[in-house]
Amino acid sequence: MRTIVFDLDGTLADTSADLIAAANARFQALGLGELLDPAGDAGIAFRGGKAMLRAGFARVGRAGDEAAVEAEYPLLIAAYADVLDRETRLYPGAMAAVARLRAAGWRTGICTNKPEGLAEELLRRLGVRGAFDALIGADSLSVRKPDPLPLTETVRRAGGTAGRAILIGDTETDRETARRAGVPCALVTFGPEGRGVERLAPEGLLDHYDGLYDLAGRLLPA
Repeated sequence: MRTIVFDLDGTLADTSADLIAAANARFQALGLGELLDPAGDAGIAFRGGKAMLRAGFARVGRAGDEAAVEAEYPLLIAAYADVLDRETRLYPGAMAAVARLRAAGWRTGICTNKPEGLAEELLRRLGVRGAFDALIGADSLSVRKPDPLPLTETVRRAGGTAGRAILIGDTETDRETARRAGVPCALVTFGPEGRGVERLAPEGLLDHYDGLYDLAGRLLPA
């Protein structure tokens, strides 16, 4: 049984605007103003809440203030929950591609470094949770990506085997996760870095979800 596992933020859905809005809400609460730009900082948003906090604090001369990052992180998560799907959109063709793979017998899963509860709620609000056989979030296990366990556990819960799986992602974290798990990885080129992800030497590149079915078949033949 072949399994295809997706990252969520920056891969299946563009969540950057809502993530940055939540981070800026926390910076404003601290009297620092809006420190992140919704367009220019999308790449930072896709690396997670702590990455956004570190970037913002660095811009006001507080680089390395990990105590502030740790203190603000749960407040950022709470702020994000309030704007979870305000601007978030699935990438064009994503769910049609998932449906085509499922119809061909693929198992499907999501492996994300977003907290599990937020990921589950976001997918529910977007109306697509039922399209995925399993979901592992940042806090589902004792480790998170790039440790390979979240990926291999996603595959197991989806009903597949790690040796017959591929990962679709958008960042170096996804590339490293797949490498450690010993499975092929394809990175999307429609994120903030564009074709710059080629530097990570993934086994495949995905320019649009219209090409996913053929790409998946090349990476993992039946």
